[in-house]
Amino acid sequence: MAASAVQLRITNNVATIALNRPEARNALTAQMIGDLADAIRSCQSGDVRAVLLTGSGDAFCAGADVRDFVDHLESGGPEGLSQHIREVAAKLHREVVLGLLRLEKPVVAAVNGVAAGAGFSLMLACDMRIAASSARFLMAYANIGATADGGSSYLLPRLVGAAKAMEVYLASQPMSAEIALQIGLVSQICQKEKLEQHALETAARLAQGPTVAYGRVKALFQRSWDTGIEDHLDAETREISDIALTRDFQEGIRAFTGKRQAWFQGI
Repeated sequence: MAASAVQLRITNNVATIALNRPEARNALTAQMIGDLADAIRSCQSGDVRAVLLTGSGDAFCAGADVRDFVDHLESGGPEGLSQHIREVAAKLHREVVLGLLRLEKPVVAAVNGVAAGAGFSLMLACDMRIAASSARFLMAYANIGATADGGSSYLLPRLVGAAKAMEVYLASQPMSAEIALQIGLVSQICQKEKLEQHALETAARLAQGPTVAYGRVKALFQRSWDTGIEDHLDAETREISDIALTRDFQEGIRAFTGKRQAWFQGI
């Protein structure tokens, strides 16, 4: 039996999702997008307190499988291709990108190789991005005459600024990990042979933290772009008063005043 193109394993409250189509640089097919959506939904389990997203082999994700687009163009013409892309993009957006953004726990991307096109967008939807020093980044869409998808036209300007985001799209050329770090696209880089262990340790550390608070702050950050300051301050008031009801907060303040390490349980 062939190995699944999306693999999920849960160990010590950390869910590792690995895109597993290394022979195609983990390029996404419609089936993979569905499997990835299923894996993200599985991470909603209370057993999962942090998520690590990575790729198998030498690539993180090279984007959509363009050969699949050509097949649909030849079999169904432009209209058939357009309908196929509409269906695939809708599933990618509604179930994968929004799934990652709305997941109430931290998501770490371990970018082990090229992140291009939709793979670039997947990385942006994660909360932290750690890259191998040999990783390369490119939007790639302009190289095939495409507009951006996967949320990248929304997320990238908020991460690096509107002017730099437009430059990245227009250039559609590989960017080094060092440049990605300089512009704020990734938060850390390390040697490739150390990436898996370092990213896993980062996710494990987050899994031991106050994950209820992490999830609520994640939502606050996302809503901040769409609300005025007064409404947002009201939202912060609601969240910080509600968080006082959690055992993690009560443990946190007791540990702080007792000058000891807090033991968070995600409740």
